[in-house]
Amino acid sequence: MTPAQKLAGLAVLILALMVGAAGFTWQVQDWRMGEKLAEQAGLHKDDLAAITNAASAQARAEQDKRLALEQQLAGQDQQHTKELSDAQRNQAVLRDRLATSDVRLSVLLDAADSASGCNVPAAPGTVGVVHGTARAQLDPAHAQRILAITGDGDQGLIALRACQAYVRAIAR
Repeated sequence: MTPAQKLAGLAVLILALMVGAAGFTWQVQDWRMGEKLAEQAGLHKDDLAAITNAASAQARAEQDKRLALEQQLAGQDQQHTKELSDAQRNQAVLRDRLATSDVRLSVLLDAADSASGCNVPAAPGTVGVVHGTARAQLDPAHAQRILAITGDGDQGLIALRACQAYVRAIAR
């Protein structure tokens, strides 16, 4: 073997070792990057799981709030309905008592008012049972109209309280 052949063989051997080393280096880099990518994928998976758990916990909390609000509003609606039916029942009883003359609606008169022109005596007579200031009884038809007006006002106030309670509950 000639020195040129030995030199050529040595060069081929060195070139083969360099290619092998480069390939090995690439293989090591691939392993390292694979490990890093796997680690990052695991961290990403853990982050996604934490985000998903937080989002589902928040959704459950919001759903629980909404359910509590719905129950509170249902209770308020039942209370409003009860108040309204009680007021209507009381008004009907009073209307019936006015119609049967069981109860009379009267107004107080100012005995000191000389401009009223009312000749109702300030002192009760022996016929009346009302003691104190002078009163005048209203006609039953007028009393019924007054009772209807006050009943409408009562219903309006009950509805207003219900609306205010609803707004307070929603605004929280």
